[in-house]
Amino acid sequence: MSEDHQLRVSKIRNGTVIDHVNGGQALNVLAILGIDGSEGEELSVGMNVPSDRLARKDIVKVEGRELSQDEVDVLSLIAPDATINIVREYEVVEKHRVERPDVVEAVLSCPNPGCITTEGEPVTSRFEVLEDGVRCSYCGTIVRESIASMIDT
Repeated sequence: MSEDHQLRVSKIRNGTVIDHVNGGQALNVLAILGIDGSEGEELSVGMNVPSDRLARKDIVKVEGRELSQDEVDVLSLIAPDATINIVREYEVVEKHRVERPDVVEAVLSCPNPGCITTEGEPVTSRFEVLEDGVRCSYCGTIVRESIASMIDT
């Protein structure tokens, strides 16, 4: 690839690079991380850039923040092919692919208005992670699309 056609995004000094996010999901990644631009976070977002592995991918670079395992677990629901790179002093010191957990608790809201978790009861939401979606452990509702809209932020 010629130098004129390479992606040029500045390196971050310390923080996290989330790479290989499915094209069009970067804004959902920012929502999961609670980043809306109001706190002055420094970030770079590349959307629908060419990728050998995914055809099109998004990339999110967040300066000054390393993700918790809970954040990575939720990210895996909408970006199962993502790679997490931890950067310190401009060097990648840790790199791993996300792994989908078997269960996520207290991170999603059930879309079923009749579910015990949405009726004001003191019950923590719990979802089993399926290959192509999630299932509420209480009412059995299965969601395959719009999982990002269910995320408690």
